[in-house]
Amino acid sequence: MELKEKYSIEDLIAIVKRLRMPDGCPWDKVQTHQSIKKSMIEETYEAIDALDSGDDHAFANELGDVLLQVVFHSVMADERGAFDFDDVVTEICTKLITRHTHVFGADKAGNEEEALSNWEKNKKKEKKIDTYTGVLKDVPKHLPALMRAEKIQKKARGFGFDWENIDGAFDKVREEACELSEALNESDERRREEYGDLLFAVVNLGRFIGADPETALTAASNKFINRFSAMEKAALEENKDLAELSHEEQDELWEAAKKA
Repeated sequence: MELKEKYSIEDLIAIVKRLRMPDGCPWDKVQTHQSIKKSMIEETYEAIDALDSGDDHAFANELGDVLLQVVFHSVMADERGAFDFDDVVTEICTKLITRHTHVFGADKAGNEEEALSNWEKNKKKEKKIDTYTGVLKDVPKHLPALMRAEKIQKKARGFGFDWENIDGAFDKVREEACELSEALNESDERRREEYGDLLFAVVNLGRFIGADPETALTAASNKFINRFSAMEKAALEENKDLAELSHEEQDELWEAAKKA
């Protein structure tokens, strides 16, 4: 296939099919749904990084990688007679129409909250979800753990199951921290369980202060890297290896980095 200035979705499908042929790419032709499933997650995160960078060309490039994952899975599904790319398009178009009943139907939505309410109502109807527990179980298991915890908590809040105010959420964090402390001398399984309970409680607290856990933790990680960089720079300026400094010396550099 020759290079062109512009390509269509049909071109992309044809390229992937060619790569999957017996005389195609040795790597592409042996892939399966399971072998590349993590790639979809990785490519999505790379697209978000490109979005945040403000570089539109990089963003378009990474969105292409995300689209490739959709086409790749569609081609493999077509090979086994399950569905093809057109079926994928049909599914999403149908979903958009049937869930936007306030646009394509008789429902009304005067604001975002009412629109989301209609979406959730129609989603439950389509998936035949008729219990509150079913709504919680419908939250994807492969979401990042913090994001999944927050979504589950928000769903539960919609059923009236939530703390009345932030005090209850704070008290729960303290309670779980104490339980983790008490479990430190117990089994690995018990420690992991209590640690998970603490993380879940901290995510809950974040909801009350309007802090998205994924965003907040990402910012904290970036802040840690920046301060660590300042520590290392300060050590190098004194011709010292950061890893060879004592804990006390490292703490001094850390405190200085915090004040910078």
